[in-house]
Amino acid sequence: MEESFRDSLATVDDAGNRKWVYPKKPSGKFHNYRVLVSIILLTLLFSGPFIKINGNPILMLNVIERKFVIFGSIFYPQDFYIFMFVMAVGVIAIGIFTLVFGRLFCGWVCPQTIFMEMVFRKIEYWIEGDWNKQKALNKATWTPSKVFKKVLKHILFFAVSFLISNTFLAYIIGIEELTSIVTAPPSEHIVGFLSILLFAFTFYIVFSRLREQICTSVCPYGRLQGVLLDEHSIVVAYDYKRGENRAKFRKNEDRAAQAKGDCVDCHQCVNVCPTGIDIRNGTQLECVHCTACMDACDSIMDKLSMPGGLIRYTSEYHIKNESKLKLNKRTIGFSLLLIALTSVIFGLLLFRNKIEATILRTPGTLLQKQADGRWSNLYNYNIVNKSNEDFVLEFKLETPQGDVQIIGDSTVSLAKGSKTSGSLFVIIPEQKNATRQIPVVIGIYNNGKQVDKVETNFLGE
Repeated sequence: MEESFRDSLATVDDAGNRKWVYPKKPSGKFHNYRVLVSIILLTLLFSGPFIKINGNPILMLNVIERKFVIFGSIFYPQDFYIFMFVMAVGVIAIGIFTLVFGRLFCGWVCPQTIFMEMVFRKIEYWIEGDWNKQKALNKATWTPSKVFKKVLKHILFFAVSFLISNTFLAYIIGIEELTSIVTAPPSEHIVGFLSILLFAFTFYIVFSRLREQICTSVCPYGRLQGVLLDEHSIVVAYDYKRGENRAKFRKNEDRAAQAKGDCVDCHQCVNVCPTGIDIRNGTQLECVHCTACMDACDSIMDKLSMPGGLIRYTSEYHIKNESKLKLNKRTIGFSLLLIALTSVIFGLLLFRNKIEATILRTPGTLLQKQADGRWSNLYNYNIVNKSNEDFVLEFKLETPQGDVQIIGDSTVSLAKGSKTSGSLFVIIPEQKNATRQIPVVIGIYNNGKQVDKVETNFLGE
C-alpha cells in the first residue's frame, strides 16, 4: 500500500498553510448511538456542579485552596500520595485500554470530540448548511445574509463557550462561589470575572478555529497512538482485503470477475471525516474513531445491495487473516486487569481513613519522671478530618500500658473538613531493662470507636 500519505498532514498543504476541513454532515446507526451517549455525558457534565453528596459537590478540584472533592469525599494535600498512586495506576490503565480498544475514548467520550462534533458542528450545520453550502458561503462575497449567518454562528459559539467556561470554573471553585461571582457586579470580583472571560475566549478559539488541530497536533494521547497500538488493537479500519481493487460502481457488472473489490471509490468516507483523512490508507494518528466513515460506507453499501462493514471496528490482524473480530484470551485478560486497576483506583478514593493523624515527639524534649515514678514524653499532634462528620476525639495508649494526657481539654472537637493541632503527654510505667527507643501505639477514638491509630517512639533512659 502506498505510504506517502504518512509524510504529510491531511490538513496542511505543500506550502505549510492550513487546509480548512469541511466534513459532510454524518448520519447513520453509529452516529445515533454517539448522539445518545453525548446527551447523557453532557447532562452529567452540566448538572455535576449542582449534585451534592452529604453537602459536598460530587466533584470539585480546587487547586487554589488545595481542596479536592471526589464523590462527596474531601481530599487534602495529606492525601497527595493517593493521587500519585491513582495517577500511576491511571496511566497504566489508559495504556492497557488503548492497547485493547484503540481510541474508543476519543470517539465516544472525549470532551473535545463531543463538544466539537455534537455541539459546535451541529450549530454550524444548522446555520450554514451542510459541507458544500459552507464552502460556497465562505467563497461568496459579503452580503447581508452572509454577515447575518456568520455573526449569528459566532455569537452562539461564544455563548456556548461562556457556558462551558462557567461549568469548568464551577468544578474548580464550587457552584456557590461561582454564583456569587456571576450575580455580583464585575467590579467586586475582577479576578473571577476576567477568569470566566479568559476561559470562555479560550474555548471559543479551540472550537471555532483550532478544531481538529487539537486532536492531531496538541493532544498528547493522540500523539502516543503509534506506540500504544499493535496489530491486535480494536480500531476503526478499512478492510482492504475485501475492498481492493477499488473501482467505480457499474450497474449489472460482475465485480469479482473483473478483479474489483467492494470499495466503489465513492469518497464518502473521506467527505465525512472531521480530520480530513482517508481511512483507506490504514490506521493513522489523525483518526479519532468517530465512526462517521463507518456510517457513510454502510449507507453506500446498503444502496448498492452489498454487505456492510467494509469499514468497521476490527483489528489489523483480523483483516490480514480475513477473520471475524471476537473475544480472545488477550482481550479478556487485559480487560480483567483493567477492571482490577479501576477497582484499585476507586478503592483508594472511596475507602480511606476518615482521620489523618500525625503524632511526633516534641523536638528538644527529654524523658520526664512523674512524682509517682512513671515516665512521660511530650508530643505534638496534628489531625485532619477528611470526612463529612463532626468528631469528638479521645486518645488512648494501646501499647504499652499507660495513659495519654491531652494538654488542655480531655477531648478534641473536630468539625468536618477541618484540622487541629495541640500537645499531649504519653505516660507509661517505669521500664526496666528497656531500649532507649520504646515503640508506642496511640489509638484515636470517636464515641468509643477507633478511627485511627498512630505508631511512634517513646524516649526512655
